Amino acid sequence: MDQTNVFGEPIEECCSHPITGFFRDGFCRTNKYDQGSHTVCALITEEFLVFSQSRGNDLSTPRPEYNFLGLQQGQSWCLCAARWIEAHEAGFAPKVHLKRTNSQALEIVPMDILRKYATDLN
Repeated sequence: MDQTNVFGEPIEECCSHPITGFFRDGFCRTNKYDQGSHTVCALITEEFLVFSQSRGNDLSTPRPEYNFLGLQQGQSWCLCAARWIEAHEAGFAPKVHLKRTNSQALEIVPMDILRKYATDLN
């Protein structure tokens, strides 16, 4: 599955520990079945985890039945683009790894906003 990052280059792995992505392959790849568009590779913060939980998406509680250990600050994770922009608008958006973020995120999140949160711009 060849997909590109926001620069039109081959997408880089977001995180394999814990394993992330819609396909649980470490990459923020997507397809028509990914209703949430898990395309933004974010550097998770405690503030974002609290915000996400307040919106009904608890990402910090372990769910062993899904082989999910729960996220912690400092880990990277493929977030739903709509949740990320919602966090941005509320003031809780985490930093993003642009080279690991799928170009399809740009359908929801403008590049100029993503650049403000970039961890990987020179």
